[in-house]
Amino acid sequence: MNVVPRRLLHACVLLVPLCWSAVAPAKPADSQPLPDFRKLVKQNEPAVVNISSTQAPAPNRRARTPGLPELPGKENPYQEFFKRFFQERPELPGDRQANSLGSGFIISADGYILTNAHVAQDADKIIIRLSDQRERPAKVIGVDELTDVAVLKIEGDNLPAVRIGDSDALEVGEWVLAIGSPFGLEHTATQGIVSAVGRNLPSGTYVPFIQSDVAVNPGSSGGPLFNLRGEVVGINSQIYSSTGGYMGLSFAIPIKLAMQVVEQLKATGEVTRGWLGVLLQPVNNDLAEAFKLDRPRGALVAQILPDSPAASAGFKQGDVILRYGGEPVEDSSQLPRMIGVTPVGKTVAMSILRNGEPLEIKATIARLEAAEENLTTMDEHSDLRLNVTVADLSNEQRRGLGPDDQGVLVTGIEEGPAENAGLYAEDIILQINHVPVKSASQFVELARELPAGKAVPILVRRDNESLYLAVRLPEVKE
Repeated sequence: MNVVPRRLLHACVLLVPLCWSAVAPAKPADSQPLPDFRKLVKQNEPAVVNISSTQAPAPNRRARTPGLPELPGKENPYQEFFKRFFQERPELPGDRQANSLGSGFIISADGYILTNAHVAQDADKIIIRLSDQRERPAKVIGVDELTDVAVLKIEGDNLPAVRIGDSDALEVGEWVLAIGSPFGLEHTATQGIVSAVGRNLPSGTYVPFIQSDVAVNPGSSGGPLFNLRGEVVGINSQIYSSTGGYMGLSFAIPIKLAMQVVEQLKATGEVTRGWLGVLLQPVNNDLAEAFKLDRPRGALVAQILPDSPAASAGFKQGDVILRYGGEPVEDSSQLPRMIGVTPVGKTVAMSILRNGEPLEIKATIARLEAAEENLTTMDEHSDLRLNVTVADLSNEQRRGLGPDDQGVLVTGIEEGPAENAGLYAEDIILQINHVPVKSASQFVELARELPAGKAVPILVRRDNESLYLAVRLPEVKE
């Protein structure tokens, strides 16, 4: 092992600051000092509470964890790294109760408390511990899993409450502070800056998350995120982690969205959302070319659900929604949130692109309901240009499609244009270059007519959902 002599080490220590001082830029005259959070913490700490919930599990039932949905792809990084604060615990004996700890904050003097849905849901009993260590039972007013927001209520008057800020006004680089109970350590304050706003996560279709580098850990979930004015701008909800602990990225629910949910939960105990009845996908560079867009933008309609507002309005697969109610749609992730906050029964005008031509279409928004289709093979044909083998569908597979859909099943695929485009075995090809596919033999004929060197859309059904892929045949070298 190499050892640096002590005198040389001393010299290095002395030389480093001297070298840096020689090149360090002069301190700007208008530089601002780092913020002092002491007053902010003292003013708001009394309104932050610790939440203990218990639930009596059935025999051999594991403690429930509100995890992420299964995401497509065998090695999708989000599935591994995005985790809720409360990890799944081992099985507990049937006569014991599962305890979980989280954070929350009082939003009104009469005892309404805001926290995360995954902290409060399925609890048989919830205990709120105030800053002065008094404990009070809480009633669940309502839980909304789609935004991960829950409203609780405790008895009391003149309780300390936070001030609600404007999360829409947050800017990247702005200082923020969190107060919560990480690992049960109550009223822990951590600070950082806003890293991004409007962040889209797989687990938050209806939430444009606030991303920050504020250190939050298990137990901080449901706690408030403050701006420098001492106003709540978010609810700490998720972290990006490979271990379950903090790794520099945390995500909060914008308080503006949360308060919209609060009003509905207090009034009716549930949240009503608008529903159009389309399945959407993002537009990448190849799809933009295939659908004759000037650049990647908008929301591509991959599937239209039966008996939906979209079906009644005349939407078609392959439509690209560019504006919703006059507002531009730059990314497909924006549209579900825009539709979700639209009042049920309202008619909304949308600007779309269909076969390269602009069009306006109007749809009357309905109430969001769960709609699922179930997909549960014959003459095979191979196409050497795409390097794919397809087969006619069975009657059972046809029944799983829409009333106007046909298609062919991908039974084999080798290295080539189709594989490069993202096509998999067991996909059902519904259209190729906007032409409906009716049989395996017809598919081969259509594939022969595809232009070389140009991105062409292929509509497929995968895991009960439709999506577009852009396939590009190589140029023919003479």
